[in-house]
Amino acid sequence: MADAPTPFNRTELLITVISRLLTGCRHVAVGASSPIPGSAALLTRALSGGQLRVTVLGSRKNCFFTDGGVELFDLAGQGRIDAFFLGGGQIDGQANINLVGAGDYPASPVRWPGSFGSAYLYYLVPRVILFREEHTRRVFVPQVDFVSARGVTSPQVHRPGGPKALLTSLGLFSFDPQRRRFTLESVHPGHSLEEIRDNTGFDFDHPDQVPTTAGPDTATLSLIRSQIREEIAESYPRFAASMLH
Repeated sequence: MADAPTPFNRTELLITVISRLLTGCRHVAVGASSPIPGSAALLTRALSGGQLRVTVLGSRKNCFFTDGGVELFDLAGQGRIDAFFLGGGQIDGQANINLVGAGDYPASPVRWPGSFGSAYLYYLVPRVILFREEHTRRVFVPQVDFVSARGVTSPQVHRPGGPKALLTSLGLFSFDPQRRRFTLESVHPGHSLEEIRDNTGFDFDHPDQVPTTAGPDTATLSLIRSQIREEIAESYPRFAASMLH
């Protein structure tokens, strides 16, 4: 009888799923405060035999920039970044994101850090992965209160980039810019379609039988718990320490 698969936790599942979404990329950039996407990019690099270039902003070992965000924007404008990650205090069903605040702008009672270069990168990077662990109706709203970056634009707008996927603590979605809708591709182990519906403020499509998100195999899990944990510790020591529990 075959051995039972090694148990994995939610963080390890999310790292694995993002890594799959990065397959085929040449250069992946990861912004600030992004330990899970950063770990996933490093995992993809390891699985590709080092063929992937990974830029983790703020890292000394995994960032060749000397001028931070300026070079990030320059490379994006030149088409030299294949994937990037964005989140938001609010995300709606047309993949619009809000990084400014909740409530009527400019008198928003709840304020967030701000849009920075999110709209620019959303338009230019061909594979933008929306990532937000919290999956509640507070985050996934019918319509964002402020559009920091628009998910879909008119055909007259030159836009080589845009959203390809949305990953949360409950499931994985793809995004169709033509239909302006998300499709639920898989539900994470221990969760259900009904739970996702209850916690999502917009409609989405899904197959009749929604698959369960596949976790890491034993070799990948071992890699995450050893090499990847050690590499991400350079930028996120507390996160790396938490991976031991």
